[in-house]
Amino acid sequence: MSTAVPPHAAQPVLRRGPVAAQARVAVVLIHGRGDSASGILSLADDLSLPDVTWLAPQAAANTWYPNSFLAPMPENEPGLTSGLSVIADLVETLADEGIPADRVVLMGFSQGACLVQEFAARNPRRYQGVVGLSGGLIGPPGTPRDYTGSFDGTAVFLGCSDVDPHIPVERVHESAQVFMRMGALVDQRIYPRMGHTVNADEIGATMAILKGSI
Repeated sequence: MSTAVPPHAAQPVLRRGPVAAQARVAVVLIHGRGDSASGILSLADDLSLPDVTWLAPQAAANTWYPNSFLAPMPENEPGLTSGLSVIADLVETLADEGIPADRVVLMGFSQGACLVQEFAARNPRRYQGVVGLSGGLIGPPGTPRDYTGSFDGTAVFLGCSDVDPHIPVERVHESAQVFMRMGALVDQRIYPRMGHTVNADEIGATMAILKGSI
C-alpha cells in the first residue's frame, strides 16, 4: 500500500467574500494549468455579489495533473485523483459550515473546468450550478461515460471556442450530452474563433447561475 501524500492535499485554499453564515451561495473555483488560486480569483471580481463566498484551492506546482485531459487517465495520476479529492473536501467543508450542495456552484477554467466537470459527473446531485469555461469531461476519446445518478435540474453552463487549441469542440458537445442525460439543465454556448479565454457573454451566463435566476 502506498503511503505517499496526495500531491494537492497540503496546498492552501484562498477565500474571498462573506463568511459562510452570511453567504447565500458558495463557489468552488478551480484554476487552470499554470495559473494559481489567486489568479483565478480575478473572475470573482467580474462576478462580485455581496452574498457569494468564494473558495479557490491551489494546485501543487500550479498543475492539477501533468498531461492533456485527453490522455489515458492513469497517465494523469496521482494528480487527477488528488484534485478530485480537493473538490470533494471543499464541498464537505461547506456543508459543515451550513452551505449544502444545492447552494454550491462548481466552477473552473481550462484544466480547472475539466476537473470540475469530471467531479460533478462522478458525484451528481442537486448543485446551485456547474460552470465549465473552456473544458470538458476527462479521458481519451471513447472513454465510457457510464456515470450514474441525477443532477435533479442543476443548471450547467458550458462555454468554449470552436477553435480552442486545447479543448476539441466535440468533447464539449459530448460533455453537454452526458449532463443532459443525467438530468441537468444544460446551456452550451460555442463561440466562433474565440480562442482560449473567457468572454463577457460567459460572465453574464455565470452571473445568472449565481443569482439563481435559472
